[in-house]
Amino acid sequence: MSPTRRTMLKAAGVLSISTIAGCTSNAANPGGDDSGTPDGGDGSDSGGDGDGSGLPTDGNDSGGAGGTRPEGTGGPGAVLSNTDESPELPVVPSVELTEAVATDDHPPQLRVTVTNKSDRTVGIGEGRDVFFQYVSDTDGELILLPADGEYDAEAGCWRLAESIAVTEEYRTVALEPGESTAKLVNLYATPGEDACLPVGEFRFEATYNVLSESMESQQQATWGFSLSLE
Repeated sequence: MSPTRRTMLKAAGVLSISTIAGCTSNAANPGGDDSGTPDGGDGSDSGGDGDGSGLPTDGNDSGGAGGTRPEGTGGPGAVLSNTDESPELPVVPSVELTEAVATDDHPPQLRVTVTNKSDRTVGIGEGRDVFFQYVSDTDGELILLPADGEYDAEAGCWRLAESIAVTEEYRTVALEPGESTAKLVNLYATPGEDACLPVGEFRFEATYNVLSESMESQQQATWGFSLSLE
């Protein structure tokens, strides 16, 4: 079985999620249940030098190391700096940025999609981890939270005022052959003394368990990605 996590939130139902009485813990990435966060629209931090795009004219290209971000934003811009190859499993995870820049209206946001590439129905777990819900980066400075809940964080700063607790249970997701399911997650800084979202590169990982009918793990792999905030 795979890890699980911490707080009580509203169940984020999108697909076939079944709850199994079982607990696990994952201190390294506090991921794992239902709460939510504000939704955002689409954003990107591309730019240039005095091109009328609303970016500072400092001669840097946005979206890469040392890049810029639109003026008037409340925080850094996010770039997917690295994404792992697909694991050797019947399911294929993927991630994309839907809000690349932190503003007063929304933090950076990602969409995590899991696709069943096999010709049979599969169950995967843990059902929150595989969508990176409640998963922290490997250094514990950032956390990804479901984009349909509310959290105590100052708008534009997006640092949580207190830690998020997650219920200790093991959830599974059932995917039909060829089926894809996606969830939005928003990026927050974990509680601490720093002002807002930190800059730097941050690694996120989750364990994917493909389950048998008896809910035992048949196949397991770790998959993840790195985000650069600048």
